[in-house]
Amino acid sequence: MNKNYYAILMAGGIGSRFWPVSTREFPKQFHDMLGSGETLIQKTFSRLSQIIPKENILILTHESYNDLILEQLPMVKQDQIVLEPAMRNTAPCILYASLKIKKLNPNAVMVVAPSDHWIEDEMQFVANLQRSFDLCEREETLMTLGILPTSPNTGYGYIEFDKLDSRSIKKVVQFREKPDFKTARRFIQSRNYLWNAGIFIWSVRSILKAFEEFQPEMFTLFMEGYEAYNSDKESAFIQENYPNADNISIDYAIMENAKNVYVLPATFDWNDLGTWGSLHEKLPKDDNNNAVVNANVLLQNASNNIIRTALGKQVIVDGLDDYIIVDKDSILLIYPKSKEQEIKAIVSQLKS
Repeated sequence: MNKNYYAILMAGGIGSRFWPVSTREFPKQFHDMLGSGETLIQKTFSRLSQIIPKENILILTHESYNDLILEQLPMVKQDQIVLEPAMRNTAPCILYASLKIKKLNPNAVMVVAPSDHWIEDEMQFVANLQRSFDLCEREETLMTLGILPTSPNTGYGYIEFDKLDSRSIKKVVQFREKPDFKTARRFIQSRNYLWNAGIFIWSVRSILKAFEEFQPEMFTLFMEGYEAYNSDKESAFIQENYPNADNISIDYAIMENAKNVYVLPATFDWNDLGTWGSLHEKLPKDDNNNAVVNANVLLQNASNNIIRTALGKQVIVDGLDDYIIVDKDSILLIYPKSKEQEIKAIVSQLKS
């Protein structure tokens, strides 16, 4: 394997739309959401390690998840886990990890990937990643992988690329926020929009140059600790200074400002597994489009539901269509799938 290849695996999210299975204490990336025998972070680590040396995969997460990662990924060493003392969105943690990687290997090229997405056809994923690495090693390029839209989905951001660009890797015109349905439909009809999967590829030189140009204050803040990185002085510096970083995403901080951004339309199936409905799409289903994880079910006049319980729990459903039914410890959720985006707000209400 190429020793210059690195990965930053993003594993700090909470996944509140998957409540009650996903909680702040035990978020969705540490669950076997698909009933496959592997958690989402285990599947993602395995997929990345097909092209990247295992020791070159850094895992970005909140410090409260450190023990969960060591338990689920026993091949990972403590110094591969990059701990955030405070949640500051994706730009600060990517800059922090990139500086650590630069100190290890100034010739590094890296992929930044979420830990909780579903990807089918891993051979194509590896092929797309290899192609992106090849370009980023040759040129000062900030790359992303875009997903060919299958519907006017309002839950994803979009990437607009140059319609006149006949190359397979396209010049990005702009990133677009999550649209309303009418706008999403127009994007689809235009045929030069892709879903933003949040997968980025670049050389360590290119991304640090971009941070220095577009986020000079943040760059200066983290550079002050450069000598401490990858040493026993690192933790003290990060604990004191990390909370001072701006709370900003990599999209806003860098990708929407840089002019050297390109996108490769991905050739693999992808799902961000952001909601129970998106999980329903990817699970096996019965003749009435019901998806079941772990439960033993007796279903009558029931269709389009997703049902998840502890292993072997008996569940009887009659007369429900398009519902989420989740039983977890002391909580039972029975909720219309059409209103699944509201689950996050309900969790907030319960806490207040």
